[in-house]
Parts: sequence; structure tokens; C-alpha cells
Amino acid sequence: MQRLSKSTVEPHKNYPEKVLQFGEGNFLRAFVDWQIDVLNKTTDFNGSVVVVQPLGQGMVEMLNEQDGLYTLYLQGIQDGKAVREHTLIDSISRGINLYSQYDQYVELAKNPELRFIFSNTTEAGIAYDETDRLEDQPQKSFPGKLTAFLYHRFQAFNGDNSKGFIIIPCELIDRNGEKLKEIVLKYAALWNLGEEFVQWINDANTFCCTLVDRIVPGYPRDTIGEITQELGYQDNLVVVGEVFHFWVIEGPAWIKDEFPVHLAGLNTIFVDDQTPYRTRKVRILNGAHTAMTPVSYLYGLDTVAEAVEHPVIGKFIKEIIFEEIIPTLDLPIEELNFFANAVIERFMNPYVKHFLMSISLNSMSKYETRDLPSLLEYINRKNELPKKLVFSLAALMAFYKGKRGEEDINLADDQDILELYKEQWATFDGSIESVRSIVTNVLGYEKNWKMNLNEVPGLTDAVTNYLFEIVSNGMEKAVEAVLGEKAKQ
Repeated sequence: MQRLSKSTVEPHKNYPEKVLQFGEGNFLRAFVDWQIDVLNKTTDFNGSVVVVQPLGQGMVEMLNEQDGLYTLYLQGIQDGKAVREHTLIDSISRGINLYSQYDQYVELAKNPELRFIFSNTTEAGIAYDETDRLEDQPQKSFPGKLTAFLYHRFQAFNGDNSKGFIIIPCELIDRNGEKLKEIVLKYAALWNLGEEFVQWINDANTFCCTLVDRIVPGYPRDTIGEITQELGYQDNLVVVGEVFHFWVIEGPAWIKDEFPVHLAGLNTIFVDDQTPYRTRKVRILNGAHTAMTPVSYLYGLDTVAEAVEHPVIGKFIKEIIFEEIIPTLDLPIEELNFFANAVIERFMNPYVKHFLMSISLNSMSKYETRDLPSLLEYINRKNELPKKLVFSLAALMAFYKGKRGEEDINLADDQDILELYKEQWATFDGSIESVRSIVTNVLGYEKNWKMNLNEVPGLTDAVTNYLFEIVSNGMEKAVEAVLGEKAKQ
């Protein structure tokens, strides 16, 4: 069977190289490069991507062997129906290995049509390394590599402001564009690149902060044999992603004129402030994941899909989202409900087996960042405790007991958290007094919560009662009891 290349498929158009992309991994190919492919096919964007391999080891050689082509499978639930579709992506023109082709990288800076820079170098990628030097080929850090490229561009066009870039990082850190620009300016100072270059960075380039959202499982090792038969060609870069996608780009509205996602039906938006959307994602999607995990796992379930589809646990999850999390958020209710329904469809994705135990890693800090803000804001707005978020906190304490029936739970957290729970559960004697002691000490662990949660009115009593119910009667009866509290009101 032939390997995928432009000689084995129908002729494809060659687009001008408008995009420099740091990273050749699964996410960027299933998210950014896919969107550029859609733009090329539905708008007048007319641009291709030059991919830079930022690390010594990578997939650029394989990408070049396939002429930049690869197949994207999108799978999931859409409008209540299972969807599985694939498309050939041809938005990448070529790849450059910075460690063996640095001269091509420098030459690319002279291309007048180049306009966009995208990146995804992991959360650790946007970092400053004071040992980086301009003369390195390449620099060690991603911001160092970028600064060198920008300086070559500045020199090539004599500081022409029309030759700057729209820079859109996709790393999963808050205010990613601002942090990247801050480090670029630090390198400009470290390397003494001059005030004119700094002025050009500020005036000619636009650094955007972003929020990206699409689950990308990546290369389908388990099913690649079937996929190869289905495609009729060998593709070593097949990538699988979920159908859902969402991209929030914080930047000036004029960028849409050059990157017309609004004309292509893409779920990508330009905003003045991405904060409400980041809060929405963290509170609804991530918050629901963290809140459901101990409840669902101790109930006897193992995956997210099983939990959402379960008649009892599914009801619990939906009530947490719609009745306790959404009322604490400030976006229009229609947007919040739309996103929440999309999240539930994503949780039900039959093509992704998302194990609850994989979500349980560092659950204490996750609850503090994802769920505690909703709990406290609910109290602030409603002047009462959100029962199910409080119940999930009690379930979390039960989870850290380390047992599901007779089965040991492989707890994964920082050592101080594990020791805290080991000490606390060693004092448990079956009485509600011993439960109260555990709850009081855990809620008072300010290193995790950044506050003493015993000071929240009524919280210690409520968590104590729920935890005593869980350890005395089991999760099944405890969940039914908390769901029944609403019916009694």
C-alpha cells in the first residue's frame, strides 16, 4: 500500500506561506492546521503553514516525507448523534528542523507574505533561559527562538512596521500572549538588540492571549490497521480529535479581516477579554470533571461516559452544572447553557474512554481551583450552601480514604496531601465525632485551600453530615439522599 504523499492523491493547490508554526504535534495539527485548511477551502485566506520543530526529536522528517499531508479523524457526539468523519489536511507546506536546517529558518524571516505565528510548546514552553544567546543555532527556549526570528525579520525589512506578525500562542497558560511578549522583550534587552527593535516589537506585532479547547487523543494506535484499510493509503501521521472545538482569541477585531474564521463556520471568536470564557471552561468542564470523579468512582463507575449516562450519577452531574455552577457565572445564560450541553455531549463521546482515575490526579488542588470558586460564589449570591458541590467535597474526602469497597484506590497527589489523609483516616472509629475531626482538619489545611474553610458558615457541619452518610451507608444511598433533598424542598 502506498504511503500518503501528493503523488498518491488528487492534485492539491500550493498556497503562499503565510504562517510560521512552532510545534508539529497532534494538537496543533488537529486544531490550528485544520482550521487553516477549512479557511483555505471556504474563504480567500489562501495561506499555508511552515512548521518548525522546536525540539531535537520530532516528526518534521515524517511530515516532509508525506508532503505535509495527513488525515484527521473527528469523532464524538454532535446534536445527540454519534459522528465519525475524516478529512485530508493539506494546509502544511513543509517542515523545518531547527537543529539541522537553521539556515532555512533564517531565510523564512525574509518572506514578505509571512504574517501569522502560532505555537504550542507545552505549558513549560513559554519560559526564559538566561543562557540563550542570539548567535545560538537554535536557542534552547521557544521565546528565545522566536526573538531571534523576529530580529532577523526586523533586519530583513529595515524595521518596516507592515512586516510585523500576528502572534497567537496556544499554550495552556493564562495570559499566554502577554507572558510570551514579556519574555521576548527580556531577550531583546539581554541581547542588546536596541531600542528601534523594541519599538518595532511593540508597534508592528500583535501578541494575542488565547483559550483553546479540543480533546485530541492523537495517533490511533489501537485502530490504525482498520483506518489504513479504510483510507487505502499508509498515513503515519493520522490524528484523532473530538468533533467539538472552541478557540477564544483576545485581540483587536481587525484580525478577523486577515483570519476570517467567522466566514468559515468555525467556533472561533475574537474578544476584548477572554477571562469570562476561561472561567466558563474551568468552572463548567474542568469543575464538573473534578466534582463528579469521587462521587462516580465510589459509586462503582470507571469512566466519564458511564457516569454521565448513569440515571442517578448523570442526574447529579447535570444538577451540579446547571443549578450550582452556571448561576455563579456572568456570561449570557444562553451561552452558558449552550456550552454546558456541549460539555455533556463531549463527556458522552463513545470514541473516547476517559477514565475517572486519570482525572483524580491531584484532586485536592483541582477542587481548590476548579470547584471552590463556584462554591464560594454560590454562597455569595444565594446566601446558602450549594448542596451537591458540598457533597462532592465530602466525597473527595471519602475517596482519599483509599478504598472502594475491598479494593485499594491508587491515590496520586502531593506527599503532604497523602500524609494528611493517612493521619486523619487513622483516627476514624466509625463515630460522627471522628468524622467531624477529619473534616475540620482537612478544611483547615490552608496550604491547599489558601484559606481556612471552617470559617465558611455551615460548611463544616454540612461536609461532616455528608461524609458520615457516605462512610456509614455507602455512596449509592448517600447520592440518592442528596438528590432527594431537592425534592423535599
